Amino acid sequence: MPQLGFLGGLRWFWRQLTSMRTALFLLLLLAIAAVPGSIWPQRGINAVRVSDYLAKHETIGPWLDRFGFFDVYSSPWFAAIYLLLVVSLLGCIIPRTKIHWQAMRAQPPKAPRNLTRLPAHGQRTFDAAPEDVLDTAREVLRSKRFRLRTDQEGAVSGEVGALRETGNLVFHISLVLVIVSVAAGHVFGWRGDVIVPEGGDFASTVTQYDTIDPGPWVDVSEMSPWSLHLDKLHVSFEDGVPPDSPQFGQPRDFTADVTTGDEDGKTARQRIAVNHPISQGGASVYLLGNGYAPVITVRDKAGKVVYRKATPFLPQDNTYKSVGAVKVTGAAPKQLGFAGFFIPSLDFTEEEGPVSTFPGLRRPALVLTAFEGDLFPDGRPQSVYTLNTAKMTQLKNTDGQPTRLLVEPGKTVQLPGGRGSVTLEQNVPRWAGLSVRSDPGKMPALAGALLGLLGLVMSLTLRRRRVFVRVAPADSGGSSTATADSTDRRTLVTVGGLAKGEDPRLAAALEDILEAISTRTGKPA
Repeated sequence: MPQLGFLGGLRWFWRQLTSMRTALFLLLLLAIAAVPGSIWPQRGINAVRVSDYLAKHETIGPWLDRFGFFDVYSSPWFAAIYLLLVVSLLGCIIPRTKIHWQAMRAQPPKAPRNLTRLPAHGQRTFDAAPEDVLDTAREVLRSKRFRLRTDQEGAVSGEVGALRETGNLVFHISLVLVIVSVAAGHVFGWRGDVIVPEGGDFASTVTQYDTIDPGPWVDVSEMSPWSLHLDKLHVSFEDGVPPDSPQFGQPRDFTADVTTGDEDGKTARQRIAVNHPISQGGASVYLLGNGYAPVITVRDKAGKVVYRKATPFLPQDNTYKSVGAVKVTGAAPKQLGFAGFFIPSLDFTEEEGPVSTFPGLRRPALVLTAFEGDLFPDGRPQSVYTLNTAKMTQLKNTDGQPTRLLVEPGKTVQLPGGRGSVTLEQNVPRWAGLSVRSDPGKMPALAGALLGLLGLVMSLTLRRRRVFVRVAPADSGGSSTATADSTDRRTLVTVGGLAKGEDPRLAAALEDILEAISTRTGKPA
């Protein structure tokens, strides 16, 4: 094999990269490269889980981190596949677009001499002059949207279905548009999640979000400031059916009444519903979830309040049995922690212990276990909904059994050893889970998807065909050398067709053309 040289090697590499086979391979490779993002926790979504994974897997964890498996969609190798795919698709599309544009402007080819050698053909004799039949054939082909070539003696060529290739190109262009739009949304967009209790306030600043995932090129200091007050969260569950019905307790409606304010001080009352977000500060605010945030008060042995706040608990099932944690950092001499459940409709079973029988507030209660010690061992970050008991000791009663607290609204339960008390306030507010998203690539991606659907329909439904019609006096046996000034007005019409790819209806289309010529001339022989 001869040496290609540097420029020859570049040309060879470019031809390989811009082939459709390579584009399909890169598309498959991109899908495979995205798999680790669903296997390993991602820093942009949950940094706490990443820290826990690294702590538990001290050998393989650092290696995975070096290769970017905890930041898959921001890693250099994922970006390289992404860019190569875009370049490959553009390298396929641009030359094909140029060729297609030239083909669209070019005339159809001249008719072959012997149309009966084509895969599909047909003949019919008419009692009319050849020039009249040829004019009729042109009219028929034009009515069927054929592009015509008329600079032939005794014949006409027509071509239809060029939009099939247009649809194919539109589909591939839309694929590039979607890929670029998704990348733009990742680079320039951001997402923040926050839980807001009823009656609570939220300001759109970085420190106020529970989790925030800004794009690589997003300057969080330039985010538009705005505020939100959660006036009321409306939640309804199905309770008009028997308790043993599958519909009992099913959610029926979730809406949040909020008061929003912008940087100019203007306020507005708005309502957020599921799949019906509001727009604020250039972002969309979605209602994603809801639950209960019971107001818990913890006092020390002197009766001083060391903790009092609405504490969100996360629902674990359809009956809203919710898990959460209370972290009392101000307790002394040791910090106190409580972990357990909030149950909106308390009941007990022998198999499961405390359970909830209905998601609404029918018999609310807190079921907690108590610990004391260091709430944040080694200063590592942790979820606000779980308790790290690595350096904590579970409190026990005087009989040596672990302390378990059952606290109902308006009631106070004492802690063992004179450590203080826990009170569940009478009013149990709800919380709303809000997701604030700014995605500048959303609308271009939607436009690309719709454009791709249009292109796919065009490429699947349109047929590219070339049809040729040749006329000659009938007594000449169909010879192409016959002239139109023959004294015999009987005309033999021969129709032939070619199709690009499979076209089982080509023969029927030729028969329709002959039938249309017959109908318009009105003089079949």
